[in-house]
Amino acid sequence: MALSHEQRDQIERRIRAAIDRLLAGHIPVGGACDVKTLAREAGISRAALYRTWGHLKDEFEKRRASAWAAGQQPDPREARIARLRDQNQRLTHKLARTHTEFNQLKERHQLALSVLTAKDDELQRLRRELSTFSCTSLAPIPPLRQ
Repeated sequence: MALSHEQRDQIERRIRAAIDRLLAGHIPVGGACDVKTLAREAGISRAALYRTWGHLKDEFEKRRASAWAAGQQPDPREARIARLRDQNQRLTHKLARTHTEFNQLKERHQLALSVLTAKDDELQRLRRELSTFSCTSLAPIPPLRQ
């Protein structure tokens, strides 16, 4: 069944109104700023949107791409996803840096423990050596003259 001129104009107005709403950020619950939601909001099938109103679908996609290129994000979910991706990337890099720093600190800790163990061994050896000396074997220290 062919559409009358009036019906075509009415459907085109509904599609354009839906395009404007979606690009303004008025995304319905369970929808997105996409062709599927556009068709649903305009009250037509996706097949009709592709077949009959393809020029409006293309216009929608161009306007959406322009909005994204200009830094606008009509779909708050997409904006949140982009923000979370950026945050995830920053945190991943920070975790990698922290992991590297942690490993370096572990190595320094091991080195410090080795040095302390060596110093403790030397101290114990010196104490044993000192204890083997008898007080008699030490020469008396002369008194200080003033």
